[in-house]
Amino acid sequence: MSVLYYDCFSGISGDMHLGALLDLGVDETHLKTELSKLGLDEHFKLEVTSSSKMGICGTRVDVKLKEERHTPANTMWHTHAHHHEHHHEHRTYQSIEALIQTSDLSSSIKKRSIAMFWEIAVAEGKIHGKAPHEVGFHEVGAIDSIVDIVGAAICFEALHVKKIIASSIELGGGFVTCAHGTFPVPAPATLEILKGIPITLNRIHAEATTPTGAAIIKSNVESFEVSPCFNIEKIGYGIGHNDFSIPNVLRVCLINEETRHEEEIVLECNLDDMSPEILAYAQERLFEVGVKDVYTTAITTKKNRLGVKLSLLVTKAKEQEAMRILFEETSSIGLRRYKVDKIALERHMERLETPFGLIEVKCSFYQGKLLKYKAEYEQCKNAARSYHVPISKVYDSVSRIMEKRENV
Repeated sequence: MSVLYYDCFSGISGDMHLGALLDLGVDETHLKTELSKLGLDEHFKLEVTSSSKMGICGTRVDVKLKEERHTPANTMWHTHAHHHEHHHEHRTYQSIEALIQTSDLSSSIKKRSIAMFWEIAVAEGKIHGKAPHEVGFHEVGAIDSIVDIVGAAICFEALHVKKIIASSIELGGGFVTCAHGTFPVPAPATLEILKGIPITLNRIHAEATTPTGAAIIKSNVESFEVSPCFNIEKIGYGIGHNDFSIPNVLRVCLINEETRHEEEIVLECNLDDMSPEILAYAQERLFEVGVKDVYTTAITTKKNRLGVKLSLLVTKAKEQEAMRILFEETSSIGLRRYKVDKIALERHMERLETPFGLIEVKCSFYQGKLLKYKAEYEQCKNAARSYHVPISKVYDSVSRIMEKRENV
């Protein structure tokens, strides 16, 4: 499983992002084959070339439309930067979701793709006073942007990405003329999407990060780090189209994170006046938004009341959302916050063919050696019910298969 670090010193756009991941090792033929599952081959051609900016070599991606309907330059806000040949269809979020859902892409690619488009729909809806499902996407809904976003999800799956971390995101500065008039850079949608995420401005006097690039970051990056520390295994460069005063490239690093120290945040509060059932619901909601761990500790509070200490382990990127849910769903009116260093082994999921069907197993490694494993409980439970056997037999079948492997 891969961990990626995004160095966005020159921003991020959809085409630069595809270029960086192809440069990192995603097979071009695989990307094109997967994109063909959208059923849009007759409308576009994906051109992948070697290019450079200010001496930095990398990969450049262009989406060439086969049926061009030219629109005068700068009549719409460019949601993915740098001179695509835009096909300006106005699609709603619902039509884009339907296109993706009815394709033959894997469920994980569909889920990632729809999540990225949803970020844009929510932002555009807020800006224009519409429900997200009714938003007309301008060129975000055009074929080239669908390629950028779905292509990103395809590349993530090809690289077996388990986690993405990033630097702060450069957004650029200045003004651009669009369908609504002259607007400041960054685009309103870009700024809306990246609320709560570390950004920088005006390093580039142009649009450095587009709404498409912002949605890729918002949907997929788990944490943002000012002074990261890790071992780099490989580097990919996605080449942009415009010329800036600094290299217009996106740098993505494949990093080794087997025993990497991660700084995360613990949020805690004491509760002695709420229903356990409501607390359980709050815990479910916290897990749903991506909190790493939620647990309770039995305590006694003032006047010797029985209570629990609710503890959350969360990344900086998810902290504000977790805090909002904590205050909305519990009786707490305050909390404690402190930073912790977390050390975790490299982990990935394997699917084993057992006498009771396919069972996923979480495997943990140290310096390339498998140290421990654990079968997924829900799948073992379902298998035991389906085959009418004790659940211990399902676990035993997994253990026998794993024990035959080397280095166990």
